[in-house]
Amino acid sequence: MSNRNDFVTRFGGVFEHSPWIAERAFDNGHIAQPLAAGPLHKALCTEFRAASPDERLDVLRAHPDLAGKLAIAGGLTEESKSEQAGAGLDRLSAEEHARFTELNTRYMTDFGFPFIIAVKGHDKDSILAAFETRVRNDSETEFATACAEVEKIAGFRIHAILAEG
Repeated sequence: MSNRNDFVTRFGGVFEHSPWIAERAFDNGHIAQPLAAGPLHKALCTEFRAASPDERLDVLRAHPDLAGKLAIAGGLTEESKSEQAGAGLDRLSAEEHARFTELNTRYMTDFGFPFIIAVKGHDKDSILAAFETRVRNDSETEFATACAEVEKIAGFRIHAILAEG
């Protein structure tokens, strides 16, 4: 894909609401043809890691709360909606939803960005267990963990885009 606009249109949403990552990867010559999931993921993650801490924090903040207000209001991106539904987060009991809301609030207060986990392969119980554990992390550990989870999500999204053709 030699056209920058086409590339950014196709892969700009891999990192939630952060097309600048795809733009930088393309502009810096990190996109090799033919497109393959591994090298493409590496190129995009390289740009994410090279970004300033504030830029990476903005990427984290672009993610929705799990089972949060955006999900209830229907305001998730299609990718996030599908990912959360695949983990059963669209079918929580009132009690489960209350616990997610409580944890989301505590997490956001403590860390300044929403709890992020690559939900593929998880269900609501394993996500809740991870949430319960990670909310006790220190800020530096949790920032690094959230960034790693964002990179995992990007990898899943790249594979899905390339599988679509």
